[in-house]
Amino acid sequence: MRHLFKTLAALTLVAFSTADLAAQDSSGGFQILKKYFIDGDWRFMAVVLICLILGLAFCIERIITLNLASTNTDKLLSRIGERLEEGDVEGAKEVAKSTAGPTASVLYEGLRHSSEGPDAVEKAIVSYGSVQMGLLERGLVWISLFIAIAPMLGFMGTVIGMIQAFNKIETVGDLSPAVVAGGIKVALLTTVFGLVVAIVLQILYNYIVNKIDGIVNRMEDASIALVDTMATNKVFK
Repeated sequence: MRHLFKTLAALTLVAFSTADLAAQDSSGGFQILKKYFIDGDWRFMAVVLICLILGLAFCIERIITLNLASTNTDKLLSRIGERLEEGDVEGAKEVAKSTAGPTASVLYEGLRHSSEGPDAVEKAIVSYGSVQMGLLERGLVWISLFIAIAPMLGFMGTVIGMIQAFNKIETVGDLSPAVVAGGIKVALLTTVFGLVVAIVLQILYNYIVNKIDGIVNRMEDASIALVDTMATNKVFK
């Protein structure tokens, strides 16, 4: 058993050395990636690549949407407060309605129920805030799925590569590096590719979640400030 582990370690070094020599001979990063993609068994690498492409598509869509949803809440509250000080509730509604973003939408819902009292305003803000939260988090479950699947597919390629390597050992009856280096190289490359995909998507996922938390915090602060402003200007009847 100890001899087998030593042999496998030697085979791993040989596989890495072979990959390094091939990388040195290739011209440009694209050729290196292309070679590794082919060497790692395209059947598994292609599935992991699809996870990367779909995951990046969802991440880019969320990042663009969240950037567009960001609103200068201080400026918005200032404009609404000016209208409420003048007793112009309809004007405050127009300001909120004409401003893009989830924060403005939540404030508009609160202003729309201003004639029903503070409890109705708070209930409307909480209810519509939950709706906006769902819209902000749309697509995150798919990103999480690709983050989980990518390394699993890589590990599956690893297991199958090792099975192929041991099958060759059993068939040939020899532990020479030339016999099993191909299977071990497939195992290593699929694992690395799956982990790289998961790491990239995880970084983007954390950025998106942080962006959503920031928007939600600003939305909650703006909602509290709106209720206080409405109470100060005696909007409630």
